[in-house]
Amino acid sequence: MSEPAKGKAPRRALIVIDVQNDYDGGNLAIQHPPFRDSVVNVARAMDAATEAGVKVVVIKQLAPETSPVFAKGSHGAELHPEIARRNRDHYVEKHLPSAFTGTDLEAWLRANSIDTITVIGYMTHNCDLSTVIHAVHMGFEVEFLSDATGSLPYANSAGYASGEEIHRVMTIVLQSRFAAVLKTAEWIECLKTGVVPQHDTPYASNQRALARSAA
Repeated sequence: MSEPAKGKAPRRALIVIDVQNDYDGGNLAIQHPPFRDSVVNVARAMDAATEAGVKVVVIKQLAPETSPVFAKGSHGAELHPEIARRNRDHYVEKHLPSAFTGTDLEAWLRANSIDTITVIGYMTHNCDLSTVIHAVHMGFEVEFLSDATGSLPYANSAGYASGEEIHRVMTIVLQSRFAAVLKTAEWIECLKTGVVPQHDTPYASNQRALARSAA
């Protein structure tokens, strides 16, 4: 999953996406991993980043006052207390899934010579996914902490998927090309050792799956 850093060490920023009250048992309650567990890892990552000198960017989703979730001025739209009380170097409000769309995030990262972003927060399959893919297309390296995020179940005209299924599949897809996926404890260890986590390739991921099926 990882290898020693080669040449210049990553210049990271920790991107903390939408850790807001509506996800904590509110109108869009995270189910897998449970919010109570993942928010602890979000806080751990923020503390570790601050200790290591990694800049922290906090993102907040806002919707119109009539929205059932993240309505401007509502309790559900407010940052979770564990995030609100912690250090941050930059703050961004957004209205669409990607933290880059309609915000100054890219400009701020470039101004601070950031080449690698570490994404945590909610949700795995929506704002995190959008932000990760957007970042890759902009030329950033991306890391994703799979136990500092979460998903919820969906049912619509395309079918049904549990929160566990959505989260598991999305992390596999991200690791196959878009981001180095790892646990919070592993990432904190990387900060200490200088080991740089690596993402996979679609071809290699597919070959392993074929070999697994043939076994």
